[in-house]
Amino acid sequence: MSEWIIGIIGGSGLYAIEGLQDAQWIAVDTPWGKPSDELLIGYINGTKFVFLPRHGRGHRLSPTDINVRANIDALKRAGCTDILSISAVGSLWEELPPGRFVIAEQFIDRTFTRPESFFGKGLVAHVSMADPVCPRLSMLAADAARAAGADVSEGGTYLAMEGPQFSTRAESRLYRDWGCDIIGMTAMPEAKLAREAELPYALVGMVTDYDCWREEEDGVEVADVLKVLHLNADLARSLVLELARRLPEARTPSPIDTCLDHAIITAPQARDPAMAARLDAIAGRVLKMAGQ
Repeated sequence: MSEWIIGIIGGSGLYAIEGLQDAQWIAVDTPWGKPSDELLIGYINGTKFVFLPRHGRGHRLSPTDINVRANIDALKRAGCTDILSISAVGSLWEELPPGRFVIAEQFIDRTFTRPESFFGKGLVAHVSMADPVCPRLSMLAADAARAAGADVSEGGTYLAMEGPQFSTRAESRLYRDWGCDIIGMTAMPEAKLAREAELPYALVGMVTDYDCWREEEDGVEVADVLKVLHLNADLARSLVLELARRLPEARTPSPIDTCLDHAIITAPQARDPAMAARLDAIAGRVLKMAGQ
């Protein structure tokens, strides 16, 4: 049996995968509230996969309404060792046309209404986000996407916007000036919270549109996004199957697995016990080491 347990966060249609064995939906309670949906847990090629519909089945939740802390906590409680995010994105460059899969390497966070940390008053921590994705999981995802038949670009910078409205043309041009490659509404604070939970994270962005920086075209419309998304759905499911085939049986440790070792700054005697209890899944490893 594989040592990996892969959490997959993505759209509802992603989970209709042939070959998913012993699949069952499991409800998980968290101290942060309810996650977007139940978790679909099953096995592919001997590896355990845990699927979470980011917006809930039927797309009930807007990006702003997603309880990201509950989502990441639920995946951690389910035993996930790594998280792969698969999401729709807009393109900010001609070279990244609709249908392209982009493996994100960096993020710029322009969200402003979402809780961005598990930590806070009573128990403070600062994790590094200099390199926000796991390079080995990103490489595995890129290889799996190519094997599935996708056109793949690696090393993109993802602009995370608040939404739920799409960009203005001025914003879209600004993000191009910043050197961003793709734009979406869900990667932040998802990537930040995954890091705080010591879960290596990678993101595959499926390009659905050119945002609105191209003056000769109309702005983004949901119908256009959905059309390309449906075309990409089979590729995304094949990507997951190929990833299961390519995972090494032995999961070697990642530095991200222990990134909280030196991140908690609050002295043990000053920590809020209620906050520590709330962090039992996210930071239980280091809190137990400190006798909290």
